[in-house]
Amino acid sequence: MTTLVFTHPACLQHDTGYSHPESPARLSAVLETLRRPEFSALQWREAPRAETAQLTRVHDIGHIQKIMDAIPETGRVDLDLSNTVVSPGSGEAALRAAGAVVAAVDAVASGKAGKAFCAVRPPGHHAEPDRPMGFCLFNNVAVGAAHALDAHGFGRVAVVDFDVHHGNGTQAIFTGRPEVFFASTHQAFIFPNTPAQRECGGNILNVALARGLGGVEFRRAMREKVLPALDRFQPNLMFISAGFDAHIADPIGGLRLDNEDFAWVTREIAKIAARHAAGRVVSTLEGGYQPTALAAACAAHVRALMSAP
Repeated sequence: MTTLVFTHPACLQHDTGYSHPESPARLSAVLETLRRPEFSALQWREAPRAETAQLTRVHDIGHIQKIMDAIPETGRVDLDLSNTVVSPGSGEAALRAAGAVVAAVDAVASGKAGKAFCAVRPPGHHAEPDRPMGFCLFNNVAVGAAHALDAHGFGRVAVVDFDVHHGNGTQAIFTGRPEVFFASTHQAFIFPNTPAQRECGGNILNVALARGLGGVEFRRAMREKVLPALDRFQPNLMFISAGFDAHIADPIGGLRLDNEDFAWVTREIAKIAARHAAGRVVSTLEGGYQPTALAAACAAHVRALMSAP
C-alpha cells in the first residue's frame, strides 16, 4: 500500500533563532534520512497552504489573524512565554504544515494512498483554539481531523499522541466531541503541566508516565489502556501526533524510549487501523529536539508505516 510524504521547503524557513530547540536542523535531518535508498518506495508530495476555512474548523478567526499579523518583516517575535517564536517565513511554514495534513487526509480518503507522513514544522499539538503555545502556531493534526469529519464524512476519527509532552491543544479542541477519540501518552509534571493532562473521561484518554521510565512501561500503558480503547472506538481514520522527544537521547524529555519502541507503537496503531479504518493512517511530526536521534526514530516510524497492512 502506497505511503506518501508531504513536506514543503517553506517549513525550513521558519527561523526560531540560534539555540532554539525547534530548529530547521530537525526537519533537515528527517528529510535527509527519508531520502535514502531504503525509502525509495515513498512517494513525495508538496504540501499546499491550508485555507482559512480549513483552519477555522478548529481555530478562532481572531487567532488566525493574530498569528498572521504577528509575522515580522525582519527579525523574530516571541508570541508567548513558552518561546513560541515567529520570523518572516513562519506564516508560510505554518500554513504549509497544516495544509500538509489536510492534503494527506484527501489522499488517504480517496484511496490514492493508504498511509501518509507529514514531515513539517512548526509542530501543532499545543496550539489551542485561541492561542499559540509551546512552539506551535496552528494545530496541524486537529485541522486534518476536522477536515476528515467535515469534508469527507468520516464518522469517527482517532488521534494518538505519543510526544513526551501532553497534546493540550488537541484535547482542548476535541473535548466533548464524541466523534473524535484523543489519547495521549506523555511525561508527567512537565510542560504544559496543566490539570487537563491528567484528566480522563468521555472521548479523552491521558496516560502520564514518570520521568525515567522507558519502553517497558510505555508499551504496558499502550497495551493495557490506549490500544484497547482505540479498538473499542473503532475509528474510520487514524491520526498520529508523532513526537519523538520521548527518545532516550532527547535533551528536553525525560523518558527513555528507543527507536524500536516507536516502530512497535506504530505497528500496533496500524493494526487497529487495518481492522477498522481500511488501513488509513495519517501521521504528522510533532516534537523531537536532537536531530540525529529524531531522524533515526522518525525513520523507524516511517519504516513501520510502509510495512504495515
